[in-house]
Amino acid sequence: MGGRESKPISLSYEEAVKRVSDSELSRLKDAYKRTATLNGAITKQAFIREVLGEGVPLQLAELIFLACGGTVKGITFKDLLCSLVLLTRGNREEKVKFIFGVYANEAGTHVVKSDMLRQLQQTEGGYTPEILHKCFGPNERATYEEFKDWLITYPDATTVTRWLLAEPCHASLCNDLETPTFYQTLAGVTHLEEKDILELEKRYWNLKGSSPTGKLDPETLVPLISPPLPPMLAKGVFNAFDENRDNHIDFKEMACGISAACRGPLTERQKFCFKIFDRDRDGKLSKEELTAMIQALLLLHYEEQEHTDDVCVGVSSDDVEKLVGEFLENHDPHKSGFVTQEEYLMWTLHNPLSSTLLEIIFQVCHIVLGLKPSSRNEEKEIVLGWLRRAESKSLTIGQFWYIINEQWWNLWFEYVSHQASGVENSTISPSSHSSSPASSQYGSLKRTKLQKKSANSEGTVASDGNSSSSTSSPSHSPRLTRRAATSPGPLIMPSRPPAIDNSPLVEPNANKVTLLTGEGGRLKRNIPLVQGRDFVLVPDSLWKALQQWYGGAPALPRQVIHGRSSGEVELELYPLTLRLFRHVQQQTRTPNNSWVGVVGGYGAAALNSAPYYVTSLPNSSTSSPKRYLAYLAAFSRLATLRQVYEYLAAKLRLRIEDMRLWCVRDEPAGMILLEEEDTTLEDACVADMAQILIEVRNKDLTWPEEMSQIASTRMMRIQSRQGCSEKGVTGLSNLGNTCFLNAALQCCSNTHPLTTYFMKNMHLFELNPNNPCGMKGHMARQYGCLMHEIWGGGAKTVAPLKLRWTIGKYSGNFTGFQQHDSQELLAFLLDGLHEDLNRVHNKPYIELKDSEGRPDTLVAQEAWENHILRNKSIIVDLFHGQLKSKVTCKVCANESVRFDPFTYLTLQLPMESFVYLEVIVIKLDGSVPVKYGLRLNSEGRYLDVKQQLFVLTGIPPHQIMLSELSNAQIKCIHMDEGRVRSVSGTVLFGYELPSPSSSHTSEVRAASRSARDRHVFTHIQRSTHHSSPCLTEGISSPTKSTGTNESHISGPGFGVFSSKSSLVSSQIQSQQESSVSIPIQWKDSSSSISSNTSGPASSTSSSIQHDNDLLNTQKGFIIAFHRKMMRQEVYFLSSQKTRPSLFGLPLVVPCHASTTRQDLYQGVWLQVSRLVSPLPPSEAAGPNHAHDCDDSLGYEFPFVLRVVEREGLLCAWCPWYRFCRGCQLPCDDDVFSMNAAFLAIDWDPTALHLRYQSALERVFLDHTSVDEMRRKHVEPIALSDCLEAFCSEETLEYSCDRCKKLQQAAKKLQIWRLPPILIVHLKRFQFVGNKWVKSQKIVDFPLRDFDPTEYLASVPRQTILLHKAELEGVDPAAYFASLQDRDNIFLEMVPENKIIEQIKGKEEEQSIKNGRPSMNGSINGSICHSTSPCPATSHEGSIKGGECGNRKRRIRNGSVLYGDTLQDFHQHRLEEGYDPLDLKYSLYAIACHTGIMEGGHYVCYAKNPQGKWICFNDSSCKEVSESQIDLNSAYMLFYQREGISVDKYLPNVDGKVPYPSELDEESEAEYKKQCVIM
Repeated sequence: MGGRESKPISLSYEEAVKRVSDSELSRLKDAYKRTATLNGAITKQAFIREVLGEGVPLQLAELIFLACGGTVKGITFKDLLCSLVLLTRGNREEKVKFIFGVYANEAGTHVVKSDMLRQLQQTEGGYTPEILHKCFGPNERATYEEFKDWLITYPDATTVTRWLLAEPCHASLCNDLETPTFYQTLAGVTHLEEKDILELEKRYWNLKGSSPTGKLDPETLVPLISPPLPPMLAKGVFNAFDENRDNHIDFKEMACGISAACRGPLTERQKFCFKIFDRDRDGKLSKEELTAMIQALLLLHYEEQEHTDDVCVGVSSDDVEKLVGEFLENHDPHKSGFVTQEEYLMWTLHNPLSSTLLEIIFQVCHIVLGLKPSSRNEEKEIVLGWLRRAESKSLTIGQFWYIINEQWWNLWFEYVSHQASGVENSTISPSSHSSSPASSQYGSLKRTKLQKKSANSEGTVASDGNSSSSTSSPSHSPRLTRRAATSPGPLIMPSRPPAIDNSPLVEPNANKVTLLTGEGGRLKRNIPLVQGRDFVLVPDSLWKALQQWYGGAPALPRQVIHGRSSGEVELELYPLTLRLFRHVQQQTRTPNNSWVGVVGGYGAAALNSAPYYVTSLPNSSTSSPKRYLAYLAAFSRLATLRQVYEYLAAKLRLRIEDMRLWCVRDEPAGMILLEEEDTTLEDACVADMAQILIEVRNKDLTWPEEMSQIASTRMMRIQSRQGCSEKGVTGLSNLGNTCFLNAALQCCSNTHPLTTYFMKNMHLFELNPNNPCGMKGHMARQYGCLMHEIWGGGAKTVAPLKLRWTIGKYSGNFTGFQQHDSQELLAFLLDGLHEDLNRVHNKPYIELKDSEGRPDTLVAQEAWENHILRNKSIIVDLFHGQLKSKVTCKVCANESVRFDPFTYLTLQLPMESFVYLEVIVIKLDGSVPVKYGLRLNSEGRYLDVKQQLFVLTGIPPHQIMLSELSNAQIKCIHMDEGRVRSVSGTVLFGYELPSPSSSHTSEVRAASRSARDRHVFTHIQRSTHHSSPCLTEGISSPTKSTGTNESHISGPGFGVFSSKSSLVSSQIQSQQESSVSIPIQWKDSSSSISSNTSGPASSTSSSIQHDNDLLNTQKGFIIAFHRKMMRQEVYFLSSQKTRPSLFGLPLVVPCHASTTRQDLYQGVWLQVSRLVSPLPPSEAAGPNHAHDCDDSLGYEFPFVLRVVEREGLLCAWCPWYRFCRGCQLPCDDDVFSMNAAFLAIDWDPTALHLRYQSALERVFLDHTSVDEMRRKHVEPIALSDCLEAFCSEETLEYSCDRCKKLQQAAKKLQIWRLPPILIVHLKRFQFVGNKWVKSQKIVDFPLRDFDPTEYLASVPRQTILLHKAELEGVDPAAYFASLQDRDNIFLEMVPENKIIEQIKGKEEEQSIKNGRPSMNGSINGSICHSTSPCPATSHEGSIKGGECGNRKRRIRNGSVLYGDTLQDFHQHRLEEGYDPLDLKYSLYAIACHTGIMEGGHYVCYAKNPQGKWICFNDSSCKEVSESQIDLNSAYMLFYQREGISVDKYLPNVDGKVPYPSELDEESEAEYKKQCVIM
């Protein structure tokens, strides 16, 4: 016995077999097979877990494993059987030998004292028996005989000896204690068999799995049963099942309801019908309910006649009123206007009107809910009756019908039609169908008679094998004919049909590829299939029932569509089967030189218009990526491409934006991109067995097909010219994480003044190749070429290869395959274009001057003139503005003002500085837990959480225990000083703890006894808890929640606070007098339980400071776990026959020195009674579905309490060798001993199965703070707020010229001059904590009429406000007085003549120096001169000449603020009729960023000249509505001044010649030399 490393066992295998029964041996073998590995042995870990159990100390369990014959490979069945028999049924001599083997050496000859001492210290918790020296004496070794004599004398020496030598043994091979299973319990209280319940459970989980909410709610059940039930009765049927009225049916309710509706006596079935009609569930039918009942029953009755007689009879209101009157007259003896259940039952005895409803409900329970028929004849009536009703209804678009092989159908019909008596009473045949083949153009079966046309829209386009139809409307299925038995003599009993086999109807899958859709396969087409000869059609619900009863495959669902050729509703037998191809994964190649990183190693393809074509190039040196047939999928020919995309993306777990579909065709068509989402497959000319390529983006965001065509760009460009796309709507190929480049280029491309400049080739006249700060003109030339490609209208997609290479050549920051910042690229691009197009060829040296107290107007003009002396280009004209920067020393008040140019405004977004938490508070009073929403500072502590909860709940912080739960246990406790961290997927629970000052006074004890008397026996079982979810609509404020309810006990700590907390409570009460109750919303935690909670913690102030404090028995409370015992079908030892399983939420139960054991029971019951459905009141007339259920809780409490250790699995008092799951606490008045910290609530199996409502475990009330804090946490900020922050004052270190040292200074930025094109950069990426962090904050910004006047510096802002005052005819002083004072809105009063002299002197001096006229005389951008007529002042209207003449001031560029003119500081070149001092900007482009910084994606939304918004997503270009723009992820905003005159910004090139093309040739040669095609 045993291996080389194991120890010998004293019992042989043959002897062990003799000591066990056959059933025990069989059970042990089954348990061994379940536990053993593939090599046929049980590992040491499995032996310890499955055989010995959790309680045996690990070191001792390892010794026992070796003593039982275990080796490193495991333990065999023979060794295991011998060991188990020896341990449980061995005699004393055999057990002593086994114990000797546990401590003996490997040879098993003797025990070494040092080894045994070491083993005992490990296994006995460090304890060494004092009597051990008597075993060895002066020797170091002990033989077996010496060990045996010592052990017989001292049988209690060790835990192993106390276990094995005890009489009787605490562990045995078998356990006769039978714990009823859930199925046995249900079978015992219903009319169902255990096998029926097992089948029902399978269907129940299928129904729940098909529900969007994961529940069997009305939205899931009603469509399945209506039809055949009319809609007016469908909700009533649901209510009849939903006994506890929680708006969803659990499995217990479904089983009991089916029992009452199908298997019970007729009276019980009629009672079930009564519940259907009793809408308000008051146990009686009102006149309105009677009217609805009679109307529904008449409707069913007339429909039944219509099915048989083909005569349509309507429901007459007179008939309904007459029958209702007769009903009340005969069955309402007291003339109360109501009918009781007894009177209803009396009515059904004499009126058969409800028989049709009983029949339909009977069929629904079998077909829809999965009850298996009890006999053949019953099955026949159910199936054919359901089929007959389904055929009588009209087809519904989107509905599915299933095809069944005719051969199997005939076998089934013969089986269910046979009767043992042999009487020929089955004359109905399943084959009565039309013999005409299904030969419509698309292979669809049309209805020969449609009673009504469906008004529903098209539904599912591809049936998934796991999906269920959303409707139960019927389709054309076989008409049944009659036939007689043809063979005389005794009838032979037909055998049960095998599983349904539909394989003869479908073509074999020769390619052995995966079917993505659930159509089951392609129907054969070589021989037309005929309905009635080859197949029958059944509705989806009937197919699911037959498949559950018999099994079978493949399922062949077919969809109802609207036939375009016939104009009628038809069943599509032959949907389009598509062959779906995928690319073979290519191995990544390493670039062979550094220049590959510049262009990404890729080429690009220019593609045609939609649908555009790509010509395959078999002779090309660069072949296309290899493809393989991956899947087959069937779709309706009327399926739209959007539906196909969505289905494939969900099935293949891809994002739609990362997937493209190509229809692969033969030459010359090549491949067609399927991108028109609203086009159907039929309209897109997709034929059956078409080849569809599923192209998936590479990880670097490139498209494989585009990249493979780099060598054939020229040929593809020629092919693309055959079509014509809308100008400007051209995508840019991703060259390897170049979406940052594409988004910026598309924004610039849709800047129409700049694009017009390049499209008219103005850049060729203004190139500055000798500019040392430029790029030799290469940037401008390549950008111009790209604009011609984009706006030429000849290509759908182009590749910005040369521009990408040029950028990488002059800036190494944008090379490689990494993602880059699009704003940084844009800044580099605009700067490069400016330097290449700079009209200043020789930049003069300019010495910067400080403001020195001069007026801002003068200093700003001087700075701007200095700027344009060195920088003058189309980029400066369009994109450059001017900022005012003022720094004020906080010590000496010295001011330094500078004016600097800017190209874009970078607005800092606030980083999220708050943490959002959702805390579920569980109170001691047993009320429904309430979820609170909290918003704390990111540096907040858990003490802050408690303090906020105190304000919301009135529970003092020291009486709140914040913890996280896992596996129905308290995972960790957060300490007060621990920092709050938001971790997704965890839930924070706040337990109310008893008050430390509470004690059991005599009054409290008396009140507790009084309350206890009201909670005993049947009163406990028949009372409804005060906080039942069906009754609770709100929760009282903290000041109202401290009182106890009459039905509650006044246990320790219930509503009792310390003096300090009471004082705070009174303060809160004074603040919340106006709101006595706070509205609460119901929320099921299955959809909203995931809250953001935190990680580690540390504290010193809370009453519960650490997890180990839970072990403190003097803490004032005890933790209780819900526990149920799970019976194991196979097991090794008796201790493992039932295993405990924890569930639900742990409880905190008050426990003090004077707490009795009955107090513990009462405290637990107070908190769990809301989870137990009450028994019907004793005086109620209507019992539950299952009568015997009433006795399931016929005792005081439906559970017992046991003392357990922290894990909740083993007893806290008994040693491990007793294998005790917890000692039971009697429910008596003895004081609890306080020597246990945890309790197990062991539920009675019957009560747990029938009364415990597990759905209520995770149902919480949502406090109003949840929605409020969620809204605050995600609410967006306005662009105006960002601009306010940009213009706000900040403090920094500043080297003061006056103080001559570093000082604290205030710096303020303001906008002085706005550019015609305003770029706003929302800075989402910030370097925080040594890492880059992205702000996900949503910014609200205007799309039109954006007026940035409020963010200008005081001088230009006051100019515009004065202008507005004049336009409104208001005195300027009064106008300014009506405005909110903002940043010194009135200018410093500088004498006007002094300003004029300073400006004029500066202008004249500068004009003489530069040989150019003064800006005062320039007409560039001027709109009104003192001697010229007054033009229109706005785009919509104009000021008449008379009005202009009466104005006090006129507007002229280049002038001053005061006097006869108002200065236009922006000098934009506008169209005639636009007011230069009316600043209005419109958004025309957005660059959006989604994802993280390193792996995100950029997309551009831009408005084209036609006013259409286009989404540019690399090579994809789609028109979108304004509402479809992703405004939440905006990164850069592009605004254009309204009224900009594009022509006025174009330079005058008369007399100029363009620069020669040698520059292009030089660049092209270098490009070809460096670029490497991979």
